[in-house]
Amino acid sequence: MADVRTMKKIGLLGGTFDPIHLGHIRMAQEFKAQLGLDEMRLLPCHLPPHKAIPARTSAQRLAMVQLALKTTPELQVDARELSREQASYTIDTLVELRREQGTGVALCWCVGMDSLVSLNRWHRWRELLDHAHLVVATRPGWSLPTSGEVAGWLAAHRVDAQQLSERAAGGVVVAPLSLIDVSSTQLREALAGLGAKANTNWHEHLPAGVYDYIEQQQLYR
Repeated sequence: MADVRTMKKIGLLGGTFDPIHLGHIRMAQEFKAQLGLDEMRLLPCHLPPHKAIPARTSAQRLAMVQLALKTTPELQVDARELSREQASYTIDTLVELRREQGTGVALCWCVGMDSLVSLNRWHRWRELLDHAHLVVATRPGWSLPTSGEVAGWLAAHRVDAQQLSERAAGGVVVAPLSLIDVSSTQLREALAGLGAKANTNWHEHLPAGVYDYIEQQQLYR
């Protein structure tokens, strides 16, 4: 039986990554460092349940993630969701990972504050903590919910980061991160020549290999 005082911790960051950018990389790196995670995995989503299906294929988005992580060996890619034909529900991924890892590993599903405030729209959201911890990054312009079912749920399950290694699942941690103010939506518009900031150097927010891939494949045009 695993010693809970030294329980392995695996961080998980899901997303469409359309495209992956330096904001994603910074977030994953800071989650790993601040929480003392043993692993930090990025999980590209195949069919996002709460967003429009990306015009880029799953294979193209996976290729961009793999290129982005070539210079960040402390991060890994987990492509399991891309093999599913149905929508990529987080609960399904966590059930599968828990089955693989057993009860001696802490799983930490990492999200931004914008995801927390709408958590009650997720599929079987109340079951998430049966299989993992939820770690929420503070984000400029967003604050913790103070009323409603998510606020009550948060109050009942919030723990300190140090407690993540004491049990395999069940807690919610709020982590202050120094996030880069960039989004995939902004980058898609800039690469397509749309929006007020289309002529600025938005490619600087992309890992070099990703920008080259986008140019070669003529994506987002």
